[in-house]
Amino acid sequence: QEQLVESGGGLVQAGDSLRLSCAASGRTLSGYAMGWFRQAPGKERVFVAAISSSGTATGYADSVKGRFTISRDNVKNTVSLQMNSLKPEDTAVYYCAARSVAIGSAWYQRGSSYDSWGQGTQVTVSS
Repeated sequence: QEQLVESGGGLVQAGDSLRLSCAASGRTLSGYAMGWFRQAPGKERVFVAAISSSGTATGYADSVKGRFTISRDNVKNTVSLQMNSLKPEDTAVYYCAARSVAIGSAWYQRGSSYDSWGQGTQVTVSS
């Protein structure tokens, strides 16, 4: 069974860093554009960052630009989200998502563009 599994969440203080990882079982991520989304308590799930299947193009929400970096390692079959200078408003459950595509530079901001999702990992940033 194909699965996306997120890891790396936790409780940190404002200004700290975390690195989230998304690992895939049952599939090779090289044929997928990938994205990270987050959902804070009582709010809708929103876009955080995305990366093309080739890894040559990325996109970020304005709220995380300059602080978060998405990357992928198609050999290790993982996608990561490096989060620096964390703020309390970054507190949320973070989800990894995958969309099957041809190899290329397209990345996707809409949640509806993705075919599959992980279960999420909690990130809590205290002030």
